[in-house]
Amino acid sequence: MGLPEPPELGATALPPGTFEGEVVVVTGGGTGLGKAMALEFGRLGAGVAILSRKEEHLSAGVAALEGIGARALPAQADIRQPDQIAAAFDHIEAELGMPGVLVNNAAGNFPVPAEDMSPNAWRTVVDIVLNGTFNCSREFGRRHIAARTPGSILNIGASYAWTGGPGFAHSAAGKAGVKNMTETLAVEWGPYGIRVNGLAPGLFPHEDETAAIRSVPERRKNDGARCPAQRVGYPRELGWAATFLTSPYASYISGHTLVVDGANWQRRAMLMPEFTPIREQLGKGPFEL
Repeated sequence: MGLPEPPELGATALPPGTFEGEVVVVTGGGTGLGKAMALEFGRLGAGVAILSRKEEHLSAGVAALEGIGARALPAQADIRQPDQIAAAFDHIEAELGMPGVLVNNAAGNFPVPAEDMSPNAWRTVVDIVLNGTFNCSREFGRRHIAARTPGSILNIGASYAWTGGPGFAHSAAGKAGVKNMTETLAVEWGPYGIRVNGLAPGLFPHEDETAAIRSVPERRKNDGARCPAQRVGYPRELGWAATFLTSPYASYISGHTLVVDGANWQRRAMLMPEFTPIREQLGKGPFEL
């Protein structure tokens, strides 16, 4: 039977208008799960700024938000560049007002055995996932500390921050850093009224998955049967979790990372299945220098 189906798309988990008058920044909010979260904030009344370095992603995010009647603003920046982030926040503040919520969703990822990974691949993913999250958090935090106003940061993580991620050494290391940083900043910035939490998605198939992720053998084949829930997640379910954690209804929750995956990362077998090396799982031949 598995876990029940969620309410239909368009339903809200919080009272209408919960984020009325609030400004929310979602990095990487033009596609996939970032867009799904941005839409839930928009449905609850927020003005949403989509921060991305790609024009097509900015346009897609803004169009989706305007399609549900929400206020939307594109803000172009590479989150690896602190000066670009500062300029983007200046733009958002001038057009919508000071952001009270930051969702650090932007990431880079692709499956690759560690022995095949180039130094540039490692550096790029860690730079986006870990350094980019810090750069955006720092900009947001400094502005609120100086203004003596409260705020809420939500960092999008991954369950392999706890377990390691074979085939994703770069992303797993970056996400582990993000989880640790979430806990550190929650303590440092709590006295200033700034909450910092994490959200770790499980299997949430969506139309914007990268070609590298879609090409993983067996991807999307019986995905639901691979989970204790006996189904995958719907992107809106992640949006409901994101809006709750950043809302006034979670005002005493800080330093916590919520895993939304139907208990998939906690499953264990009495007898583990035979192990298949990652190279074989990815359909790669023997390694050669």
